[in-house]
Formats: sequence, C-alpha cells, structure tokens
Amino acid sequence: MPEVIFPGPEGRLEGRFQPAPRPRAPVAMILHPHPQGGGTMNNAIVQALYQTFARRGFATLRFNFRGVGKSQGEFDSGVGELSDAASALDWVQSFHPEAQQTWIAGFSFGALIGMQLLMRRPEIRGFISIAPPANMYDFSFLAPCPASGVIIQGEADEVATPIGTQKLVDKLRTQKHITIEHQTIPGANHFFENEMPQLMRTVDAYLDMRLDPSCPIR
Repeated sequence: MPEVIFPGPEGRLEGRFQPAPRPRAPVAMILHPHPQGGGTMNNAIVQALYQTFARRGFATLRFNFRGVGKSQGEFDSGVGELSDAASALDWVQSFHPEAQQTWIAGFSFGALIGMQLLMRRPEIRGFISIAPPANMYDFSFLAPCPASGVIIQGEADEVATPIGTQKLVDKLRTQKHITIEHQTIPGANHFFENEMPQLMRTVDAYLDMRLDPSCPIR
C-alpha cells in the first residue's frame, strides 16, 4: 500500500496505490466522504473498499481530494473535486492503459463525485455507490446513467435518507441498457458503524456476480 504523490489540477494529490499483480488487470478508484465533514482517504469504508478491490487483483487507488492531508488546494464544493478525480484516474490509467475494466467506488460525497465522473469517462464499466446523498444534491446529471452498478443504503441513514435514495434508484431503473441493484443494510446509519461486515459482504457479493465471466451485465 505505497504512498504516492501525483499531479492534480491545483497541485499535488496524495494517495495510496496498490499496483496490479498482472498485465491487463482492471482498475479501481475509491473516493472518500465530504472533506468538510472530516472525510479522508483513511475513512474506514474507503479503506475496506480499497482492500476489497486490491485483493481481487485490481490496480487500486484511493486518494485525498484537494485540501485534505498532503493534497494541495482548497475545497471547491465538488467542482474541483471532480477534476481531482479525473486527474487521479488519468494517473492510474497511465500505468495500466491496457486495463479491460475500470470501476469507481465512493462513499457519501465520494459517491456523488464518482457518479459524476461516470458521466465523463465511458471506460468506467461498473460502480459501487454507498450512501449517495441524493436528498442533498441533484443527481439529474445521470441522464442517462452509462453503466450498471450497485447502490447500498443504510436503513437508518439520517444523512443520505432512504427516501431520497429510493427515488434515485427508481429513476435510474427506468433507463434502458443498464442494471441498477439496490441493497439496504438493516439498522445501519450513515457510517455503518456496527454493520461494516454486512456492508462489505454485500459489496463482495455484487463483485462476485459482476466479475463472473458468465454475468450477462456488461
């Protein structure tokens, strides 16, 4: 899990990168929660997602948005953070231009940025969106959503409310050519404080399904 520093739009960005163990390995990038709420790449859910993809042989990156940790710049209300994510993905892909798949995963604010990046980067084939704040931000940019993925919600989430998430899921499921899976973790709050094992089992089950060569979802 080597520390890396790479160029971003407003200066250097700090990350942790697990290189791929083989040629043509897939790429994954993990995005952290809101910087002004204490979100960093060391968030427990971000680290768990990172370890999950790395264990599966992905070239995996998590990094700090501008103004967090050693990353330069200042918080930019999501606009600059989206540019940070695009630069970070460029950096990973510079090492793995032959990658057959690219995945994006994010938690809370990171889920918002990840799904915005999805609209810009057609090479992204799958996403994991944990507690996307659909009640706080406008997700209408997903028109249409270009890739299939899973949205995971805590049943007792007081920040990204289940009602807001359900509306987002219902809207995405009206679109053709993609498959949106929606999983709710019973009793979980926004941070899945007591339900991390169940959260990660849900993530693993979805990846098992999607990465199976016989899976019809592409």
